[in-house]
Amino acid sequence: MVALIALTGCGGEASKPGNLVGAAEETEADPVDDGKADCRIGGAEEWARDCMVERAGEMLTIRHGDGGFRRFRVLADGRGLEAADGAEVAVVKIVGDQQIEVAAGADRYRLPAQIAGGR
Repeated sequence: MVALIALTGCGGEASKPGNLVGAAEETEADPVDDGKADCRIGGAEEWARDCMVERAGEMLTIRHGDGGFRRFRVLADGRGLEAADGAEVAVVKIVGDQQIEVAAGADRYRLPAQIAGGR
């Protein structure tokens, strides 16, 4: 089972462009939290940083560059995310020290996360 505590920053103060809170602490290995997510939409071959991330309470919306979007519910029990609508299940896996990958259908997203046992 994925031991995920909570998504960090999405839609919060630290994710606004130009906000330098904590910027000095980031390294190249750390995921960037700029209100965007790396994504592969519709089974695309390459990752692109062109999906916008919005968080309102427990709801997380990821907007695609083509106008499409997916909504997820942030789970309070630490398991990560679940699809908030639609028929496709969200599958979450840890891909880095502070990053998860969420798959829903043919779409993939990489998001910053605070992971239990991580730094």
